Amino acid sequence: MRRSRLTAYVTSLVVATALALTGAAAAQASGQAAATGYVALGDSYSSGVGAGSYISSSGDCKRSTKAYPSLWAAANSPSSFSFTACSGARTSDVLANQLSPLGSGTGLVSISVGGNDAGFSDVMTTCVLQSDSACVARVNTAKAYVDSTLPARLDSVYSAISDRAPSAQVVVLGYPRFYQLSGSCLAGLSETERAAINGAADHLNSAIAKRAADHGFTFGDVRPTFTGHEICSGSAWLHSVNWLNIGESYHPTAAGQSGGYLPVLDSVA
Repeated sequence: MRRSRLTAYVTSLVVATALALTGAAAAQASGQAAATGYVALGDSYSSGVGAGSYISSSGDCKRSTKAYPSLWAAANSPSSFSFTACSGARTSDVLANQLSPLGSGTGLVSISVGGNDAGFSDVMTTCVLQSDSACVARVNTAKAYVDSTLPARLDSVYSAISDRAPSAQVVVLGYPRFYQLSGSCLAGLSETERAAINGAADHLNSAIAKRAADHGFTFGDVRPTFTGHEICSGSAWLHSVNWLNIGESYHPTAAGQSGGYLPVLDSVA
């Protein structure tokens, strides 16, 4: 009799434990299933500057319907889509102005940020208007900033994303190399300047990829998809200097968004 009661007790305990675990797993799975919203954060490479077709309500942020976040959302129909990326954004701007849509229902976050912190615009202005030596010196200053200061700023952004959207897959998109090297080029920069700018892009991408990995995020490297489509390639997916619309200079075209950025997000999201 005692053995039967003991057996019954153990059996009931096992069943109860199994039900509890199953319930917990089901609740966890339900929470993950609900986290299907998409939030697109970042700078002009994510907002779509250079792609045209800007959303009027986005104002100076210049969010484009041809930017990779808009294209991905249109193709994949997430449960919600919040597009807060903004032209000119630095890490501090992302923290201050872009994170409010993040939450427990966010299943995917994409972001590109860091180029403006490192002084991308000033680097390009220096290299276009000044000498080889001035260009190289400005690039080296930017690279030093990437080594000394940018990692902590990226950490602040990445940690804030994780805190606000704990169920999200986070994809950190990098930057393309800007120039095809060797041979003639009508872009107005020397081979030395073009090589220095490409080297700066590689340096920045390496730093971003390292910080992304340390936070458990996925780094989306767009350099392979842009290969053969750099400025000077004859089939460029990047604007060179656009004197009629200077803000679009050195940004992806609509083809760069759809052919350079979107496939990278598609491959990991």
